[in-house]
Amino acid sequence: MWDWITKWAFHIHLIMAISWIGGSVFMFILGITLRDKKAQQEVYPHIGPIFGWFEVASLILLLTTGFIMGIHYHLMDILLHPNGSPISDALQKKSILVAILTVATVVHFVIAYKTNGKVRTPLQQFLSRSSSMLIFFLNLFVMHYAIVLRNIL
Repeated sequence: MWDWITKWAFHIHLIMAISWIGGSVFMFILGITLRDKKAQQEVYPHIGPIFGWFEVASLILLLTTGFIMGIHYHLMDILLHPNGSPISDALQKKSILVAILTVATVVHFVIAYKTNGKVRTPLQQFLSRSSSMLIFFLNLFVMHYAIVLRNIL
């Protein structure tokens, strides 16, 4: 039974990672190219909530399936007791990045949810945009360490 769960966890993790990163790239490009304030006010209130809830579900599934695979492959032991090996180093770096990414996602989601369709304060605007940029770039580094781990395993 455990092998069945782990195989499904891997596939779900992969699909959610593709969705998460692809969505992040799409929203990043949309944010850069959609400069007209009126167009932003027409687009974001519609796609933002759908994307936001999808991203929250994706993040929960990514964290859950990552934890399941971490247990199955004994990576949790390595994470909790690092030994300086390449897998230990990559796992530590990925875990730190995922933790920061999770916090940035929560910050971004809360601000976006509370201000959807409303004018943001300068602080909300700064936090929303900076967390969005941070999420985008952290995704690339998390993906790098995921590839490193997969190559080692």
